[in-house]
Amino acid sequence: MAGSTYGTIFKITTWGESHGKALGVVIDGCPAGLALSEEDIQKYLNRRKPGASSITTPRKEDDTVEILSGVFEGRTTGTPISLMVRNTSQISRDYSAIAKCYRPGHADYTFDEKYGFRDYRGGGRSSGRETIGRVAAGAVACKILEQLGVKVTAYTRSIGPVTIDYEHFDRDAILNTVTAMPDRNADKKAVEFLNEARSNYDSVGGSMECMVEGLPAGIGDPVFEKLDANLAKAIMSIGAVKAVEIGDGTLVSSRLGSENNDSFRMNGEQVMKNTNHAGGILGGISDGDTVLIRAHVKPTPSIFKPQQTVNADHQEIEIQIKGRHDPIIVPRAVVVMECMTALTVLDAMLINTSARMEYLEHFYGGQ
Repeated sequence: MAGSTYGTIFKITTWGESHGKALGVVIDGCPAGLALSEEDIQKYLNRRKPGASSITTPRKEDDTVEILSGVFEGRTTGTPISLMVRNTSQISRDYSAIAKCYRPGHADYTFDEKYGFRDYRGGGRSSGRETIGRVAAGAVACKILEQLGVKVTAYTRSIGPVTIDYEHFDRDAILNTVTAMPDRNADKKAVEFLNEARSNYDSVGGSMECMVEGLPAGIGDPVFEKLDANLAKAIMSIGAVKAVEIGDGTLVSSRLGSENNDSFRMNGEQVMKNTNHAGGILGGISDGDTVLIRAHVKPTPSIFKPQQTVNADHQEIEIQIKGRHDPIIVPRAVVVMECMTALTVLDAMLINTSARMEYLEHFYGGQ
C-alpha cells in the first residue's frame, strides 16, 4: 500500500491497523538536540483517545505512547524516531457480521475494489485510529514550532446547527469542553443536540478551524508547493473531512475585489494588513498574518439505524451496524487537524532555509 508517508524534510510514515497489535509512526528528519519525552507526546494523544468523554466511543484505550528509537538521554539524536501505541481494547467480533458486506459511508467497497482484500476489523488502515501516528508525530512538530515562536491551535467551530460565537472566544475552553469548542455556551447547546441525535440512533457532522500564529512572511513556494495547497492536502487526508477553506473560503466568491482585498499598512518597520480575508497566505506564501484553515467533517458513517447496502456477492441486503462508535468525529479530529497543520508548516519552514543565499551564508558562515 502506497501513500502512508508525508513530508519532504520532516517526513513521517504511519503504520498499523485499528485492530492490529499496535499503531505508530516513524519520523525522519527531526533535528538533533530537541528535548523530547513521552509526556510531551502523550498530552496530544490524550486529546484524541477514545472513551475520554460522554460524546466519544465507549472503546477504552489508554493510547500510551512508547519511544522506541531516536531519543537518548531526553534529547533527539537526529536519527529516525519510532513511536508506538499498543491496541489493548479491540473487539474484532463486533465486525464479523460486516466481513462480506459494505457499510454505507465507509471505505469497505473501495478497498475491495482496489486490493481485492480488506481488513474489516474496524476499518483497518481507513479507521480513525490510524491518526494516532499523525498526532504523535505532530506533537513533535508542535514542540519544534513553539521553540521557533510559532503556535498552532485548532478547535471545533460548529456541531450540526450550533456554531461558536467569536465574541465569546475562550482559548482555555478548547481543552476544557467535551466538544473542543472555544465557546462554553455553544458547547452546552452542541451537547444537547448530540444527545438528541444519539437518542435517535443517528450521528452528527460539524466543522473545525486551525490558527497558525507567529508564522513569518515568506514560508511556502509558488506553483505546485503552495502553503495553502499543501495545507489543504494535509487536512483533506484526514478521514471524514470533505471540504477545506483558507481564510474566508467560499465567501470570497460572492464579493467584489474592493471588498475582498486586504489593504497593507506599516506598523513601524513591519508590513501589516488591515484585514485578513486571505487567511495569512498570498500566492501560496505566508504573509505574516495569522494563517486560518477551516475543515468540514461529515457525520460518523457508523449509525445504529437499519441501512440498505450490498454484499461482496452483489446482493442487496439490509444491515444494522454494531460495535462502539463516536456520535460525532469533530472533537477528536481537532487535534489531528492541529498536528497535520504543524507537520505541514514545519516542513515548509525547513524547506525555506534554502530559499536565499543569505540564509545559507548565515548558517554556514560564508566567506
